[in-house]
Amino acid sequence: MNTVNLNLLHIDASARPGRSGIDAHGSHTRRLSARFVERWRAARPNDRVDYLDVGQHPPAHVDARWIHAAFTAAAEREPWMADALAESDRLVDQLVAADLIVVGLPMYNFSVPAQFKAWIDNIVRVGRTFGFDRARGAVPYWPMLAEAGKRMVLLGARGDHGYDPGGRIAHLNHAERTVRSVFGYIGITEVFEAAVECDEFGGEQLAESLRQAEQKVDRLADQLGATMPRSAHTATGLRSEN
Repeated sequence: MNTVNLNLLHIDASARPGRSGIDAHGSHTRRLSARFVERWRAARPNDRVDYLDVGQHPPAHVDARWIHAAFTAAAEREPWMADALAESDRLVDQLVAADLIVVGLPMYNFSVPAQFKAWIDNIVRVGRTFGFDRARGAVPYWPMLAEAGKRMVLLGARGDHGYDPGGRIAHLNHAERTVRSVFGYIGITEVFEAAVECDEFGGEQLAESLRQAEQKVDRLADQLGATMPRSAHTATGLRSEN
């Protein structure tokens, strides 16, 4: 019996709306992320799950008004700036409230989908998820979520094979590497991965990769569900901006 209820943020980034194995031309990453969340819910029914589909409903891209507003001290912002940051504020609040972030992350042209990058650009926010102070000298930046105890699970899909560490084309994998870099910057460093490969090959190669990925997803859900020690809802990211 769980004594602490955790918040799980489930994000899908695929442009494909369905799940492979169920829907024609469905997404492998949606299949994996749904499997993880369904297994998690079966073991931890009292935990909260928030869902965000940036693949089908991407956030607005950062523009000049957003930048102007984000880099203006909160106490000095004009009314229009609150409107410019409203979506970003909602997305940051959702991230800050999460203890575990589970992302269905397909690889598009060796990196993350543009829809997911738009989400990243909205949640990497000065004064919200990273701090900046020139008085700190040569290293004025610091991660604001470092003490929050958050963990992340990346569930990927790739057309070719050999993208995992040590693989024949691991150097071309800028998807998981990008996410690890970004979230390490704001203080989320515990990242776990599983991925389907060989989508472009199909047949038994793809089927075997799917079997292995699903087995790994099950292990991750079980292990993380058993070891998540506490709620992290008092994350340092909740501190006021600037």
